[in-house]
Amino acid sequence: MFSVKEMPSPSSLFSAYASLTASMMLFRSMINELIPRPVRDYLFSVFCYLFKIRSKDLTLVIEEEDGISNNQLYKAAEIFLGTKINLSNERIKIYKTPKEKGLKLRLEKGEKIVDNFEGIELVWRFICKEVEKNNERRGSSEQQKWFELNFVKKHKAKVLDSYIPFVLEKSNALKEEERVLKMYTLSDSKMYGNVRWDSINLEHPSTFETLAMEPDLKNAVIRDLDRFIKRKKFYKRVGRAWKRGYLLYGPPGTGKSSLVAAMANYLKFDVYDLQLGNVMGDSELRRLLLATGNRSILVIEDIDCSVDFPERQNKQNGDDQKKHNRFHLTLSGLLNFIDGLWSSCGDERIIVFTTNNKEKLDPALLRPGRMDMHIHMSYCTFEGFKMLASSYLEITDYHQLYSEIECLLGNVKITPAQVAEELMKSEDADIALDGLVKLLKKNLEAEEIVDEAAINGTQEARNGEDSV
Repeated sequence: MFSVKEMPSPSSLFSAYASLTASMMLFRSMINELIPRPVRDYLFSVFCYLFKIRSKDLTLVIEEEDGISNNQLYKAAEIFLGTKINLSNERIKIYKTPKEKGLKLRLEKGEKIVDNFEGIELVWRFICKEVEKNNERRGSSEQQKWFELNFVKKHKAKVLDSYIPFVLEKSNALKEEERVLKMYTLSDSKMYGNVRWDSINLEHPSTFETLAMEPDLKNAVIRDLDRFIKRKKFYKRVGRAWKRGYLLYGPPGTGKSSLVAAMANYLKFDVYDLQLGNVMGDSELRRLLLATGNRSILVIEDIDCSVDFPERQNKQNGDDQKKHNRFHLTLSGLLNFIDGLWSSCGDERIIVFTTNNKEKLDPALLRPGRMDMHIHMSYCTFEGFKMLASSYLEITDYHQLYSEIECLLGNVKITPAQVAEELMKSEDADIALDGLVKLLKKNLEAEEIVDEAAINGTQEARNGEDSV
């Protein structure tokens, strides 16, 4: 302790402070004169780097999209964290679809969850915001979503090597345990400036057991599907993308959509229904196709009339041609995803084209390697009829009207949809089948009248030529 006599006076303290300040200003002036400014700035940055207080935490950012494809880890984190939501969360999303077993919980934006893994505390936070984006066609903003995972930096190796794989494995197990098939369709969302996939539960009841289709053809399709899903190593060995293409062609009402649903229910694959008429260009098509998941069926219905490809139309010149193609699909853009370089983006996928008029398709779509199997969906046969009668009327034995129906079906063109509609008119088998017989006879008479008119017209034309 200083005594009162030993303490410096205020005047001496002020003098010492003034002297120190003057020395520092002189030293600063000398540095400014002797050391160039760029060198001073560099030394200052080095000093700050060496002596700054460094954070002990590390934050991993998991964005929803990685470039133009979906981030697998984002979806896994969303599913995994749904099981970790607790009473400490103030806002959560909750929903339930008809076929799902229980309620689904998801984090609301800004909410966080604290998880523990082998003694490591991990803090998850969900971030969602709108960002500016230049888009000439629809708007200027889009929604961006991501998860942030924060933890002590020294646990980085453990988190990346053990915890992240654990989250992926756990989410996959949860998806398989409560798997519900989904039907994806395009949603033109002007709010976020682009077209995205929206989904609903796929509840189509069609199966191969109920499908009105020739048994031999049906069994051939089943064998082809079984063979496809078991050949992952084969496709890799021969250097081909693990995908399969089907072309379903035939008149309307012959069961093309029902076959697609039966394939999805058989394989447990999700279905993506792509309407090419709603896609504005190759880049948008590429982004949508890359957003489709593995173990899925991509369906492009009525390919012969869904879109007009500009390079197959009359060519335009100069700037007009560029403007015309700017927001239009090209055939090459579609084919590049079917069997080009982009076809390898994804595994275990099936592509299905449907058409009512196979002869109208561009030959480029039909060449080998693009549509692996062509399936003709024809008019209803007797075997197909028996399948429908079994499903709709629960007929297991041979009915007395079967022989007459078999004879009529051999001479009349009628679709399975028309037969099914007639069988639905009564639950009494006798009444329903009698109504079908009357319909077949009526159609037969109409066809005979048309044929007779065509024959008469041809004969009149020949007579006219002879008279000339």
